[in-house]
Amino acid sequence: MTSDQGGERFRLAYVPGATPGKWAAVWRERLPDVELELVQVEAADVAAALESADVDAAIGRLPVDKEVFSAIPLYEETPVVCVSRDHLLAALADDETVTGADIAEDPVWVPADDVLFADHPVPGKAPVDPDGSPLDRVPTSADAVATVAANVGVAVLPMSLARLHRRKDVTYRVLADGPVAPVGLVWPTERTTDLVEELIGIVRGRTVNSSRGRGAPAAAEQGGRGRGVSKGDDKKAGQGQRDGRGRQARGAHERGRGGARRSPAPRPGGKGQKKGKRR
Repeated sequence: MTSDQGGERFRLAYVPGATPGKWAAVWRERLPDVELELVQVEAADVAAALESADVDAAIGRLPVDKEVFSAIPLYEETPVVCVSRDHLLAALADDETVTGADIAEDPVWVPADDVLFADHPVPGKAPVDPDGSPLDRVPTSADAVATVAANVGVAVLPMSLARLHRRKDVTYRVLADGPVAPVGLVWPTERTTDLVEELIGIVRGRTVNSSRGRGAPAAAEQGGRGRGVSKGDDKKAGQGQRDGRGRQARGAHERGRGGARRSPAPRPGGKGQKKGKRR
């Protein structure tokens, strides 16, 4: 992609709750000539944004369609139960966990943008209206947290979303037996460019010299000589090392002669030596 200033640009999408800042900082240090634009995209819209080339890659929710996309798992998010400050579970210590059995009698609000329960059963009860009819899902995770604040049920979200939508009247506890929410780097397989390779190296913690992306040819060209050192400089450096070793050897010799005192050699048959047998 091309930026508004005419230079090269790479667009990285990220889902709500993800924090790509540390990787963005490394990118800007290694590739200052390529603008990195961070774009927040709803989890359900990541695939469409990648397919339409609106973005080049994404920090998104897994799994993805492996026939279209490549993905590298980055981490798994812990599920938490969001409850009102007036709920019984709010009395637990912050580091205490709960299980599905603890919310078995609670209405559980599952938002339409849920990323946990596509393949797992929802704990608790489905919310119903006063006549017993099931209620529709709330639109977003933020709406689920706002509903929980009224103490009319609970919500189960990835911890990052619970923190993102934090409210003073809502708290959360880790759900020990809940499903995790995996997050990964995702990109269209057919568009695995050198810049995508550069980003792969960054999220995997590769150094500049081990990069397979745009910086790799320069590192390979330098070889064992080190960055910015010419062949002539190599010879000088080698000569300097030999001269240095020579100076060190001479210095040690001089110290042995007049610097540090050496212990006198023991006399034959004197103290400190065993006497030989007389023949």
